[in-house]
Amino acid sequence: MRQFALFFVAFILFFGFASKISLTNAQVLYFCENVYETGYPEKESSTFAIGPEGGWLKFLVRLNDEVACKEVKYVIYKVSENRTEKYDTTIYQNVEEDRVWFWKNIAFSNDGKYNVYVYDQYDNFLTSAALKINYQ
Repeated sequence: MRQFALFFVAFILFFGFASKISLTNAQVLYFCENVYETGYPEKESSTFAIGPEGGWLKFLVRLNDEVACKEVKYVIYKVSENRTEKYDTTIYQNVEEDRVWFWKNIAFSNDGKYNVYVYDQYDNFLTSAALKINYQ
């Protein structure tokens, strides 16, 4: 029994440490008003307000390694009140293969909650994030 308890404690410590490392090095999708030249978000948020004519924001992706492809896609789903996703659109972006971060201006004309998934040109998942758009 004592060996099991020691194993369990070691197991918890190992996976707790491993998950902390993976969270600090995670690939991230940011929503922001602008992107600094160093590749970091300016005025990052997960909620934005747009007027009746629509609005723009930037999608910034930061990766652990080079993107290693020439195109990425942002697959956007609108989330209903019962939390089901309905496909909205796919936006493609050309990228340089050696980039570890890249951004794109995205226009929104409808309010609501959205889930955004980012894939490389080979359909490998890169990252995702949730976004809320409100009318002003």
